[in-house]
Amino acid sequence: ELLNYWYAPEQEFGLAVRTGWAMLRSLGFLLLIGHVKRGRVVAKPFGLILSVTTVFAVGRLVVPRAGVPPLPGLLGFAVLTALCVAVVVLLYRSEAVGAHLVRHRKGLVVEGGVISWREVVPKRPPVTGWLLTARVAAFTYSPLMLVPALVATGSILDGRISAVPAVLFWFAAGIAVSYAVLFCTAFLLRDRRWARKLLVVITLTTLAVDLPLCWWLLGADGLIRDGAPLVTAALLTLYSLHR
Repeated sequence: ELLNYWYAPEQEFGLAVRTGWAMLRSLGFLLLIGHVKRGRVVAKPFGLILSVTTVFAVGRLVVPRAGVPPLPGLLGFAVLTALCVAVVVLLYRSEAVGAHLVRHRKGLVVEGGVISWREVVPKRPPVTGWLLTARVAAFTYSPLMLVPALVATGSILDGRISAVPAVLFWFAAGIAVSYAVLFCTAFLLRDRRWARKLLVVITLTTLAVDLPLCWWLLGADGLIRDGAPLVTAALLTLYSLHR
């Protein structure tokens, strides 16, 4: 990301925001490493959505507004894509990794008058991997809305005062989506049928709000760069719910 930012023709505000967001994903991969080390079941869907959205997040940085992408950026993107593919293949195709990812989170357990810190098996019925994937993918809606909203503040700094209400609405919608997804997925993991339908409604509403704002405030370039990752996450959510 730093190489691409350095070689970019224009180090503008939007590129800086997108570069920072892409670099924050390094923390996401550290979190993924922690989940794998502890054998957590959630590592598979988390690794899948993290890898897919990372490729999109960095890919939109490589392509300039005009001309051909610089060679260092292309090489870095190729290496990053290969690494993300390797992560997904290991999580979903490796029998050794699959046999390791069977643990649940630890917590305080009171049994026989003794308090201990150990693995807590959820009381709810076993959750399928696709439901977990839908949950993790849906949780990306909020940041994928807030990042372009932050990019759009650059137009306000450039004197486009008329965009203030739309940008504020964009931020509010991004925050509201996070709470809606949190509420919905809590019941989704309990396999409530209405929660599936509600998540579909949330997904379609998110797209209906975010994509027009991307086009209006960021143009066709912003629609592709910032809309495509959200569309990908939405399609993955809908596909996971269908499975």
